[in-house]
Amino acid sequence: MAEAEAAGDAGLAPAAAQDGAELAAVIGATVPTGFEQTAAEEVREKLGSASRISKDRGKIYFEVPARSLPQVHRLRSVDNLFVVVQEFKDYQFKENKEDALKDLEELVKTLPWTDPLKVWELNNSLKKKKTKRKKHNLQSPASRGKLSDAGEEGGADQNNTNDQEDCAQNAVAVEPTGGQDKENPQGVTSRNGVEEEEDNEQSEVKAEVQASSESGSKADEGQTGEGEAKVLRFRVTCNRAGDKHSFTSNEAARDFGGAVQEHFQWKADMTHFDVEVLLNIHSNEVVVGIALTEESLHRRNITHFGPTTLRSTLAYGMLRLCDPQPTDIIVDPMCGTGAIPIEGAAEWPCCYHIAGDNNPQAVKRAANNISSLLRKNESKDSTALGVPLDVIQWDICRLPLRTGSVDVVVTDMPFGKRIGSKKKNWDLYPACLMEMGRICTPGTGRAVLLTQDKKCFAKALSRVGHIWRRAQTVWVNVGGLHAAVYLLRRTSEPAQDTRPFW
Repeated sequence: MAEAEAAGDAGLAPAAAQDGAELAAVIGATVPTGFEQTAAEEVREKLGSASRISKDRGKIYFEVPARSLPQVHRLRSVDNLFVVVQEFKDYQFKENKEDALKDLEELVKTLPWTDPLKVWELNNSLKKKKTKRKKHNLQSPASRGKLSDAGEEGGADQNNTNDQEDCAQNAVAVEPTGGQDKENPQGVTSRNGVEEEEDNEQSEVKAEVQASSESGSKADEGQTGEGEAKVLRFRVTCNRAGDKHSFTSNEAARDFGGAVQEHFQWKADMTHFDVEVLLNIHSNEVVVGIALTEESLHRRNITHFGPTTLRSTLAYGMLRLCDPQPTDIIVDPMCGTGAIPIEGAAEWPCCYHIAGDNNPQAVKRAANNISSLLRKNESKDSTALGVPLDVIQWDICRLPLRTGSVDVVVTDMPFGKRIGSKKKNWDLYPACLMEMGRICTPGTGRAVLLTQDKKCFAKALSRVGHIWRRAQTVWVNVGGLHAAVYLLRRTSEPAQDTRPFW
């Protein structure tokens, strides 16, 4: 039996809460590939918890008390959250497909479901309270105006493109659906809460933790607070990577889901589910969890999407890489929909952010997204003064900024696929680096640049080596494309400014 073989290899699992003990949870978080360490540092700074980076790139794990769930949802570097039921670091799969799937079925009966389901129940109650507050805020005069969505997020999903990896959502019967980023009107979004709101959430969550502890295992039994039977709806999502498995993710989700249904007597539902059980298989590492987010937290800032909208979580990682300091002037000269400067203004309000683009449609989208952010801030605090951010249309090669006046440049450069072309990049990249070098402060200026056209960038950088020095490279996955984030430091070499009007 698989549970017997894997018992000695069990990894992270939430410790069972004793009577009167505080409920704790091991949280799993998916993060932009390449920025796992950045996410771990944010967790340590904001939650005081140490994180473990998974062998499966793009995931971290950390333990927190259940009362910290509101702060967990406000993390800027995580995409999706789940509570870990149990992890097996070296699960021994049978070579025979039927035996391997049978072991997964048997595993369901041995897993410690009680505390993770309490955490899920608590998380659900917090989402309901947040939804009520959101509806109340939408009725206030400051937020009656409402912007409509203006497009789909292009090139956003950062899924591993390994040929051996597959993903399936299943509730007993095989029914393929989309990836983990689900469009759902009831999704949880990460918001910058004002202090008063945070205090309210803390008091509410303490009460909910106590109620959850008193309720025992009602979620296990599928009961409501009034004692009436309520059959929960569920689905199983399986993500599998590795070439030594005798089964597909669809088959694993189907059989594991059947065992979950039999164990809890829940009802299978692929779309309108209450509980999403996660089965993550990476080679011999198996993690069973319960999803805490209905849609990715990276959708928090953008309402008007462009053809290459950048994830807010990736934007946060790029900004953090340049270590913004108070009073820094941070410029995104190719801002697109404004994901980077908007994230910067939200997380680093003591800096001044300038966004620009040569495309008037992109500037309009960025302005609309800034307006949405202002509206959201006003709905939470009627005395909000705005955000330290301006947007302007300009030419990247002739920026209307004084020489040496900028501290940091952070931008997503054209990949030459959806926008521009690789041929044009050979002229554009050197010109951009020269102009960025001109506006940045010699000796202290920094630039964080994202591109998939690595060959062109390396050539361009070699041509401006007297201005920029490469300090760090982070390899990332952007919509299935292997890209790189470069941290550059400005040399003390003065820039040659031939323009007569400065």
